Amino acid sequence: MAEAHPNNSKGSSGPALRFVAAALIVREGKVLIGQRRPDQPMASQWEFPGGKIEAGESPEQALARELEEELGIHAVIGPRITHIRHNYRHGGAVDLQFFAVHEFSGEIVNRIYHEVRWTKLEDLPGYEFLAADRGLIRDLAEGKLL
Repeated sequence: MAEAHPNNSKGSSGPALRFVAAALIVREGKVLIGQRRPDQPMASQWEFPGGKIEAGESPEQALARELEEELGIHAVIGPRITHIRHNYRHGGAVDLQFFAVHEFSGEIVNRIYHEVRWTKLEDLPGYEFLAADRGLIRDLAEGKLL
């Protein structure tokens, strides 16, 4: 989710809300996660691939576009798994929709992350994830949702 860091806009009341779609890309019992680069906001934290939903896009369209841009894959976007709204301490807010991705074509190419890694669901709590993802991480590790 390259765009998980919300932008504040002038004249708005309350935190700026960024709408994001993210993928739970699952293969052989593992899920793909990406680590933010040291030069990015919330550096070195882990997240699920995806990004900002642009005007006129459905969450599924946005996610398919982001996965092609970030990882070079053409994904079949599956069902929505969960929906989370999170307010960050710095004042921004994010509205996250997570979708299952069980099929994609192309080889994964890391275009934006410091590192990408396949990890077992039960191992997810061992990574430092973005604050908005932490409840989801707990549920996934406990075998819920997927």
